[in-house]
Amino acid sequence: MAKLTQDELLAQFEELTLIELAAFVKAFEDKFDVTAAAPVAVAGIAGPGAVAEVVEEQDEFDVILDGAGDKKIQVIKEVRTLTSLGLKEAKDLVDTAGAKVLEKVAKDVAEKAKAALEGAGAKVTVK
Repeated sequence: MAKLTQDELLAQFEELTLIELAAFVKAFEDKFDVTAAAPVAVAGIAGPGAVAEVVEEQDEFDVILDGAGDKKIQVIKEVRTLTSLGLKEAKDLVDTAGAKVLEKVAKDVAEKAKAALEGAGAKVTVK
């Protein structure tokens, strides 16, 4: 029996219908005790894990003001310094519970803003 090259073998497979090809794969698996689907399952499992690693690395943070505390005027001054808002806008922001002082900033900027606001007496969350 003559040995077929890879190109000749692929040419033979091109002539088969999908049903014939599926039957061939089944017969091949039975004859050699292998499974053609195993590599696909491994690749499917690895895919979501890689996506989860990317999601964990957050580089944009929001600074959220949870409460002004006892020194509301000091907090308003800090909000004005951080955001360059006017007095009325800064006061409205401080009066609103859960207001975002800064959005999508770097981690170091968010941490500095949190420290400044907490130094003024506010309760702050960084998300």
